[in-house]
Amino acid sequence: MLVETVTEEADDVVSLTLKPEPGESLPPWRPGAHIDLCLDNGLTRQYSLCGDPRDSGHWTVAVLKETSSRGGSAFVHEHVRAGNRLRVRGPRNHFTLPERDAYLFVAGGIGITPILPMIDEAEHSGADWRLLYGGRTRSSMAFLDRLTRHGGKVTIAPQDTHGLLDLTSFLANARAGTAVMACGPAPLLAALTQSCHGREDLTLHTERFTAPDRGNLVNTAFDVVLARTGDVIHVSEQHTVLSALREHGVSASSSCGEGLCGTCETPVLAGEPEHRDTVLTDEERQRGDTMMICVSRSAGDRLVLDL
Repeated sequence: MLVETVTEEADDVVSLTLKPEPGESLPPWRPGAHIDLCLDNGLTRQYSLCGDPRDSGHWTVAVLKETSSRGGSAFVHEHVRAGNRLRVRGPRNHFTLPERDAYLFVAGGIGITPILPMIDEAEHSGADWRLLYGGRTRSSMAFLDRLTRHGGKVTIAPQDTHGLLDLTSFLANARAGTAVMACGPAPLLAALTQSCHGREDLTLHTERFTAPDRGNLVNTAFDVVLARTGDVIHVSEQHTVLSALREHGVSASSSCGEGLCGTCETPVLAGEPEHRDTVLTDEERQRGDTMMICVSRSAGDRLVLDL
């Protein structure tokens, strides 16, 4: 895709507006979807689509330059310019907006990006909604100008002037059946999960920037059977399913390597997966018919995958 514009949206945040090559069309997407940017330095990174789903000719993403960048966000900020071309994959959506009459949106920092099109859809549908948006400073918070038209439905709360987000007050008078949609750093999502605990009137839906700490999990060895070939591949305690497959020359798509993006999702035909991703819903985990092979393992001695 062609990088049509690069726009500074806040301190260390730029948006990229992308358009397809002449004669090509873009697939449709819904709020919560993300795409992969395949960068020229060999890295692939996932970014939420934050433009208008009704605009079939453009995609927009926003990129925060991380202070501890592993190379992706720094490359975008330092090298990607209008007129460049980028290889793009997607879209995929594991953070879909459920149909509800009421929503509470919570965004922390760059977590505002998937929330923006959700707000537009909620407004268009006539749903009751409010947004609580926090960041380090007001100047670090992107797309404030896009939110001003919503008036009192939006609460802007920079940490340097307001402290931590007052989640308890924000959730206090929620209507029964309200969906809480949240994206932001891990401490914010942990606090929100605690605030929603025991609230049967709310359903919490989150998207994470980083994978949760898995240091206390124990790896055990197991076998993976490839249903299409009959090959049996041993996955040791030191390997993931993905790395074991690749060591045996089996091609499998992946991107984040942390169970965050859904690129490596693989159907499970037999066996019980031990899910360690942050993508699947509780219902999908209980069904056990798919898994993210970059991090998830087997709860038993054997898995049969549709590979």
